[in-house]
Amino acid sequence: MLLLALDTATPAVTVALHDGTSVVAASSQVDARRHGELLLPAVDRVLTEAGLRLDAVTGIVVGMGPGPYTGLRVGLMTADTFGLALGVPVYGLCTLDGLAYAAGGEAGIEGPFVVATDARRKEVYWARYADSRTRVTEPAVDRPGELDIGALPAVGAGALLYPDTFPDARPPEHVSAASLASLAAERLAAGQEMEAPRPLYLRRPDAQVPKNYKVVTPK
Repeated sequence: MLLLALDTATPAVTVALHDGTSVVAASSQVDARRHGELLLPAVDRVLTEAGLRLDAVTGIVVGMGPGPYTGLRVGLMTADTFGLALGVPVYGLCTLDGLAYAAGGEAGIEGPFVVATDARRKEVYWARYADSRTRVTEPAVDRPGELDIGALPAVGAGALLYPDTFPDARPPEHVSAASLASLAAERLAAGQEMEAPRPLYLRRPDAQVPKNYKVVTPK
C-alpha cells in the first residue's frame, strides 16, 4: 500500500505519503490564496523526499471538506485526475475527521470534543465527536454564537477564532494530510467501506452570477 493524501479544504495545502504502516513523507503550507500554485509542487516534494515515483502510488486520499468552494475543488480535481491517470482508487474523507484524528494524539483528547474550522462570514464548519475516530453529528455550518457546546474541548482554526464559544480551544489548528492518510490506512486495513470523493460545500459559492444582469447581443 502507498497512499497519496492531500487536502485543500482549509488554508493549509497539505500532502503526505503513507505506506500502510506509517507516514513516509509530508508537506504542509498555510496560504489560503495559493492552493492551485502550491499543491503540485508539494506532491513533487513528498515524492522526492520518499525517493518514489508517482506511479508507485496505489490509492489517493482526499479531504472532502467542508470548505470554501474555490480551495476545496483544487484538491478534489487533482485527486480525481491522479486517480484516472494512475488507474487507482480515490478515497474521500471528511476534513473535520482528519482534524479529529490528529486531536487524539496532538492534543491528547480522549473524551467528547468538537472540531471547528473557519468558514468565513463569521461562521464555522463544525461537528461533534465522541472520540478521535467517531463523529456523532453531520458536518454543519453555523454562527459560533448559535452553538451550545458547553465545556467541551475544541480543535481547529474556527475554535481559536471564537474563544467565547470555544473556551477550551486546543491544537491542531489546521488539518494535515498525514492524519488523513493515517486514518484512511487504518480504515482500509480494517476493511471499512470508504466514501466516494464528493465535495462538502454546505453552502452556495461566494462567486455567483449577478441577478438581473443585462444580456448584450450583437446587432
